[in-house]
Parts: sequence; C-alpha cells; structure tokens
Amino acid sequence: MYDLKFRIIKKDKFSAARLGEMETPHGKISTPVFMPVGTQATVKAMTPEELIELGTEIILSNTYHLYLRPGPEIIREAGGLHAFMHWERPILTDSGGFQVFSLASLREVDDRGVTFRSHIDGSLHFLDPEKVMAIQEDLGSDIAMVFDECVGYPASREEVEKGVERTARWAERCLKAHRRKDQAVFGIVQGGIFPDLRIRSAKHTVSLGFSGYAIGGLSVGEPKGMMYQMIETVIPYLPEEKPRYLMGVGTPEDLIEGVKRGVDMFDCVMPTRMARNGTVYTTYGRLVVRNASYARDFTPLDPHCQCYTCRYYTRAYIRHLLKAGEILGLRLTTIHNLHFILNLMANIRKALADGYLEEFAREFYAQCYSNKL
Repeated sequence: MYDLKFRIIKKDKFSAARLGEMETPHGKISTPVFMPVGTQATVKAMTPEELIELGTEIILSNTYHLYLRPGPEIIREAGGLHAFMHWERPILTDSGGFQVFSLASLREVDDRGVTFRSHIDGSLHFLDPEKVMAIQEDLGSDIAMVFDECVGYPASREEVEKGVERTARWAERCLKAHRRKDQAVFGIVQGGIFPDLRIRSAKHTVSLGFSGYAIGGLSVGEPKGMMYQMIETVIPYLPEEKPRYLMGVGTPEDLIEGVKRGVDMFDCVMPTRMARNGTVYTTYGRLVVRNASYARDFTPLDPHCQCYTCRYYTRAYIRHLLKAGEILGLRLTTIHNLHFILNLMANIRKALADGYLEEFAREFYAQCYSNKL
C-alpha cells in the first residue's frame, strides 16, 4: 500500500476546517477538494484538457461500472486507467459498494460478497472484497476504496448494525488482499444515523491503519441536519494526520458545512447531472435555464462568473440549445457547474488560508438565498 503523504498547512480558529495538501503518485492535491465524478472513465461531456483548465486536481471513477464495461483486463492492457482515459492527474476509484446498494432489485448480499445481475445485459456476476481490490489494482488508481455495505435510509438498527459488522470484516479482507505498492487504500466508516454504530465503525476502521478514511452511507435520504450530526460524531475518531473523505456529497452548502466540520475530500454527481437537466448553480442560487422565462434573456447564466460559458453565451442561447436537444447546450451547462463548484472550493481554500472562512460562508449564504435571479 502506498504511503500517501498528507500535511495540514493551516487549521481554522473557529471550526474544525483545515487547509492541506496530499501527495499521490500522479501529483499533489490541495485540500479541501471536490472530485468531479468520471464514473465510466469520463466526466460526462468533458475532455481531460477542459477539466484541467477548470482546475480539476483529481477525479473519481467507479469500479463496478468499469468492471462491467469495458472490463479491467482491457484497461490493464491499455496501461491502466490514467493512460486509457488520457488523464495524468490523480484518480480515486470507488469500490462499487454504493452501486450495489442502489441496485437492490438486482443483487443479493451475504458475508462472502455480492451476487448481482448486470444492469446492462442481465448477466450474473459475483464481487467480493478480494475481487474488488484486484480490479482496482488493474485500474491503477492512486486511491482505492475498500468494499463496503451501504445501508439506505430509513433502516432499522438491526439492518445498520449488520452492515457495520460486514463492512468491518470486508475492510480486513480488502487490506489483506491488496498488493499494489503505488496505490493508497482508504477505509470506510458506516453506521447510518446511529451515533454509537458510527463510533464503533470508526474505531475499528482506524485500527486497521488505512491511508485515509471515508464517511459513507450519508446523503441517502436522511435530513441534512442528521447528516451534519453524523459527520460531527465521526470526525473526532478519525486521525488528524490522515485525509477525511465524505462520499457522495457535493451541493454548495454541503461542501461548506462539510469543510467546517473537518472534511477534506468530496465527490458528487450533482453538478454534472443537474447541468444535463438544464439546472445551473449561480451566485444567487439555482437557475433552471430551460424555463420559458429565459427565452429572451440575453445575459450570462451568472453575471459574476468568468467561466467559458458565461463569457461567451447567454441564457437564451443555452435554453435554445437544450430545448433543441443540441449537445453543445449540456456541454456549456456542465462547464459552468463544474467551474462554479471548483471555484467555490478554491475560494474556501483561500478563505481558510487568510482566516475568514466563517465570514466567507455567511456572505455566500446571504447571496445564495437573496432571490435575485
């Protein structure tokens, strides 16, 4: 397992936030960081060069999807995921645990692993911790995630406890099976909305000695306040000198609140998925550019934004492209949303460096909820 180097540059005086830097075999990452999701070896609608221009330092890809198509053997033959997708910066691969959870009607879970049918062609497959780690070694990501069982919300204490125990056993098996020396491995904390189960999971996961630690099983339907409470419950039990990753969370407010609670890494499909559906983030909140009210609006998506989209295109034009089914429309909204989120993270890091994170958060919320759209 790769000895991932992580250093804390500065801590916030008024919260658990910290400014840091992580070093991987494919480069350094400034934290707190947002990882655009490239599930199938691509961030939808974007080229690697465009992602770099936006300031992307690391992306996330998914083991489950790449296992099904094109297959880890093909990616290994191509020289690994970096070469296959022409991305020279760091990559984190999710283990596929969340996909197993989300495809409940197609799978069966036991202590050995997961038997499931492909959502693509219905073929039968089996994944266990050993196979998941072998696939990620073939992919050659910089950071591999352990195989875990993600339990949804709502769920009984019995169901969640069973998931915590299974995740613990699988984490041990993942660590034992892992062989690749240039790949870090992160453990995952589960426990649903039960503080004592979260603490139990955190203690056991940390005892195994991973390169970093993720908080999983949140943003699966629980109220936001409950999610924040679970982050606050877990963080004190995670080593200060290791990176902390909140999985599947990435709305602007969740990024700010997660950072304030001590999280270093985030990922979420929301920015790109919303963009493809015609909704964009702006300084003053979300804007549904497909709406008829923007048919004659010749202003940028966000007058305060300097992204490529806002420099050259209007709401009226982008709405026309989306309504006409033109690919350029969703490319432009995707560029804008990723710029917005990545720029937000850059501004959070600057606020941390300069000691005004709390003021930055207050100003951001005041603008975001000002109803000036």
